[in-house]
Amino acid sequence: MNRKRLIRAAAALFALCLAAVATPAAQASGAGGGDWPMWQKDPRGSRHNAAEHRINPKNVGGLKLKWAFAYPRAAGTPRSQPAVVGDTVYFGSPEGKLYARDAATGAAKWEFALNSVPGPGRAQPQDGPAVARGKVYFGDGRGFLYAVSQRTGELVWARRLDEHIAAGVTSSPLVFGDRVYVGVSSGENLFGKENACCTFRGHLNALDADTGEPVWRYYTTPPPVEDGTWPNGVKRFAPSGAGVWSSPAIDPATRTIYVGTGQNYTGSAGNYDSVLAINADTGRPRWTRRMTDVDTWRIECSLPTPEDKKYCPNFPDGTALDFDLGASPNIVRTGKRTLISIGQKSGVYHVLDAKTGKIVWQRQLSTPQPGGGMSGVQWGTSFDGERLYVATWMANPGTLYALDPATGHLIWQTPNPADGCTTGGAAQFPNVCRLGHTPAVTTTPGLVWEGSTDGKMRAYSARTGEVLWTYDTMQDVQGVNGLTGRGGAVSGGGGAVVARGMVYVQSGYFFNPYPNPNGSVFLAFGLP
Repeated sequence: MNRKRLIRAAAALFALCLAAVATPAAQASGAGGGDWPMWQKDPRGSRHNAAEHRINPKNVGGLKLKWAFAYPRAAGTPRSQPAVVGDTVYFGSPEGKLYARDAATGAAKWEFALNSVPGPGRAQPQDGPAVARGKVYFGDGRGFLYAVSQRTGELVWARRLDEHIAAGVTSSPLVFGDRVYVGVSSGENLFGKENACCTFRGHLNALDADTGEPVWRYYTTPPPVEDGTWPNGVKRFAPSGAGVWSSPAIDPATRTIYVGTGQNYTGSAGNYDSVLAINADTGRPRWTRRMTDVDTWRIECSLPTPEDKKYCPNFPDGTALDFDLGASPNIVRTGKRTLISIGQKSGVYHVLDAKTGKIVWQRQLSTPQPGGGMSGVQWGTSFDGERLYVATWMANPGTLYALDPATGHLIWQTPNPADGCTTGGAAQFPNVCRLGHTPAVTTTPGLVWEGSTDGKMRAYSARTGEVLWTYDTMQDVQGVNGLTGRGGAVSGGGGAVVARGMVYVQSGYFFNPYPNPNGSVFLAFGLP
């Protein structure tokens, strides 16, 4: 073989090897195919699918329901945002299963029952799956993280991330390289005053993606210690809380993980209501930034009686805030600067310097409600490379915003349409309907996707904020699985997934419980 042929052969072999090595990473990032492989869409948390060009502002008005999957009525409501890779959509259901279905038709591929892994509590997916390295990763309300075969749905490994009875995985996993990064939260502060409170402390975890073995853990509070009793004699422990509710993002250049945390349950210590910047390799903090001075909240803080207020010692008047940073961050590049943008339940949108954690700008988008952060930014926002898109929940009304990432300048704002509660299925339930946005925001070129507690899924113009398409999910549909379903409030915990010319939405959310003779639904839309 002459030298030129040898060089060509070596180059071909190198390219083949490079392609083989790059396949998992390309799959994880959705490169080249318009996939949506994880909750954040990509490691930097953009929630923007730049490769989706089949649906655009000119034809979005023609979207039609292509298929639906209906859940049993007794199962409750869903909150597992789907993932789309190739010709398959993966989503969790409230009856405790993860499904793999044909993305275009809804035809069955496989299903995995979470209760096949024994453990306490209800085995229900609480997060969105991540597809990478030939596996599907997802968590549940019992605190388990699972990895199943992408091809067959067979269990590869499962690991309970916290033995606390109240622990759960609402944080959707982020797969980067050979590790899985995921947070753990809990509902211990909702157990009521007859229970000792509180001993849970939030944490962010790194696990080996192939084996599930722990690599490191970062706790958000010091260990709780007994510090007296509550007015009814029940033991009190502090500090506690600061759960990691949301999905992290990672800057591949600096290998830094960014994520938000929730409020304290007891005490006033640790990284509560904070933005964390964590070394992805070691689990050690590069910096932390607390966004609220004091925020110690349990369910009694939202109850009206003076007796209940004794269990809410945050302020002299017995009130508290519940100002979690439960929304996932976006890593934003503007000019030569890298920024971290994140919304809070206080209604404030924060933009921080990614290297130092110093505040670059803040904008108050909604006014807080007494006793809780229901009016603020709930689950996540989107960055399309040019603008930030942020939605507020029960802000009378909830509003969708487009902001300049460098300055916070308001480009446009569109309130939840005023007729949302007087049209469609919501019109039957005026005492339940609210004009607000629970889901995380999603974008594709020229379009912003956001659902509402009025049961409507909408597509907006990214340029002007004009509503270009509306679908009322609160109507009966026949599922491909033989059940009849009906939507309600568009589900929180995630948002719409737009990939390969289709739009996928979960509808039915427990915070706005519309009467429903059927079960909730998973909906798939496409063009004619």
